[in-house]
Amino acid sequence: MELKWLLCVTLLALGILAIQAHDTDEDNDADDVVDIEDDLDDGIEDVEESKSETSSAPPAPKVTYRPPVPTGEVYFVESFDKGTLDGWVLSRAKKDDTDDEIAKYDGKWEVQDMKETKLPGDKGLVMVTRAKHHAISSKLSKPFVFDTKPLIIQYEVNFQNGIECGGAYVKLLSKTPELNLDQFHDKTPYTIMFGPDKCGEDYKLHFIFRHKNPKTGKYEEKHAKRPDADLKTYFTDKKTHLYTLVLNPDNSFEILVDQTVVNSGNLLNDMSPPVNPPREIEDPNDQKPEDWDERPKIPDPDAVKPDDWDEDAPAKIADENAVKPEGWLDDEPEYVADPDAEKPEDWDEDMDGEWEAPQIANPKCETAPGCGTWQRPMIDNPNYKGKWKPPMIDNVNYQGIWKPRKIPNPDFFEDLEPFKMTPVSAVGLELWSMTSDIFFDNFIICTDRAVADDWASDGWGLKKAADGAAEPGVVGQMMAAAEERPWLWVVYILTVALPVFLVVLFCCSGKKQPSAAEYKKTDAPQPDVVDDEKEEEKDKGEKEEEEEEEDANEEKLEKQKSDADLGSASQEEEEEEEEEDRKPASEEEETVNRSPRNRKPRKD
Repeated sequence: MELKWLLCVTLLALGILAIQAHDTDEDNDADDVVDIEDDLDDGIEDVEESKSETSSAPPAPKVTYRPPVPTGEVYFVESFDKGTLDGWVLSRAKKDDTDDEIAKYDGKWEVQDMKETKLPGDKGLVMVTRAKHHAISSKLSKPFVFDTKPLIIQYEVNFQNGIECGGAYVKLLSKTPELNLDQFHDKTPYTIMFGPDKCGEDYKLHFIFRHKNPKTGKYEEKHAKRPDADLKTYFTDKKTHLYTLVLNPDNSFEILVDQTVVNSGNLLNDMSPPVNPPREIEDPNDQKPEDWDERPKIPDPDAVKPDDWDEDAPAKIADENAVKPEGWLDDEPEYVADPDAEKPEDWDEDMDGEWEAPQIANPKCETAPGCGTWQRPMIDNPNYKGKWKPPMIDNVNYQGIWKPRKIPNPDFFEDLEPFKMTPVSAVGLELWSMTSDIFFDNFIICTDRAVADDWASDGWGLKKAADGAAEPGVVGQMMAAAEERPWLWVVYILTVALPVFLVVLFCCSGKKQPSAAEYKKTDAPQPDVVDDEKEEEKDKGEKEEEEEEEDANEEKLEKQKSDADLGSASQEEEEEEEEEDRKPASEEEETVNRSPRNRKPRKD
């Protein structure tokens, strides 16, 4: 067992040393930079030759990019693979109620390749600048009317630099005579807003639609409930994600990210505020009566303050039993001027006043229990009771919490088809962001789910496949990490070898009793062999006695059985012998019989 534990401790020590070596390497990285740069030119050729010789892994499969093509009817489609902003209109508007310096929509948009793309030739719309207002829009091929067909909105977003605070949502602009894309701004009427938005640690995925009140004609924003899914990864992993909104004529909706549903619901039940107002509301003219008593508890009016209640007693008093510790230095202050302090050379008494040395703790007080004037410590006053208050009792006049009465809602309406929203005629991006280079791609608006899925497969699916082909497997990632950090090899070996070694060591090894010869070679204490031998002999003797006793019992039983069989014959012989003994014997026989040697034993 000592050998087993020694080996385990050795393996553990090797792991700890490897980790410490890694930390030391990191500390020395800054010192090694100069040496690495000096030897870089000399080692480039050797590294390239070694790579060509040792690289045996097959090259990653290449994914060729092809612009997606819609497979059915669409209302809007854009992949930006033409490399231009044809069909898009940059806003020249200004925001109201904003300083002129930042009111303009002067944020820059460009069509670019993704920074770290695996698909050369795949372009997208990039919001280049930061901390500026951006607005760009484009007309649909024909207006979408909410009638009997579903609405599907789908597009891709990649936060190439991450995201601090900003949005990447789209707006479907309402079809109105006043719509002017050149003046697109935050107050431009829209029907649906959909997409990701983040500021601080608040990660959102908006779905908002503007509902028209059929009685008043006013529009009100209706927000979908927050999804239960964790959205943080979509904002931080710097990968391209696919956002999809499916809105059905039966008022149901689904929100998908990367073709996985993260939120769903119904326009009638899962929007805030609700589409339909309540049937009844509280009467705004109803007022609480003056004598209405809402107090469930009141002070006892019959309670009287006790005569011995002292409201003026302090909460703390000096401890009269306290005694000043011996060695207390009454004449020494707690702090004294620093004797080593010197007045600065640039000290100007006219400007700075008279210079005084800074105060430090009195060194004489370090070994004493205290310095300065001794004061008794304060303790809780046992006579303190505080301000007297009467106890609380149930209020017999309690009437409950007052609420105004309910009246019919004069603004009540019931819209059972909120899906039938205001038609849309354009799509736009009106955004502000503190992070630059947000990448948009592959917009599509259609009514057929299969068309949207095909478009996603040819666009986002191709990017996903390219990223997957470029990423090494688990083993490859471990090997690459070990090449950069050689100490990881020790971790890998310990992780794999240690469990196997322990299993073999503890499961396959048997216990072996050391022989007397081995004890003679060492000074280890030897077990008491003599006592063990005596115990074995004792056990053996007891066992033999038990066996003899069992044999005796068996013989006794057999004897009793035989005696039972010969009972009658034995009885007759005994009677005959008794009769012979009764007959008179001759003198010679009597003399002989009287001799002790020739006397026949009598049977009982």
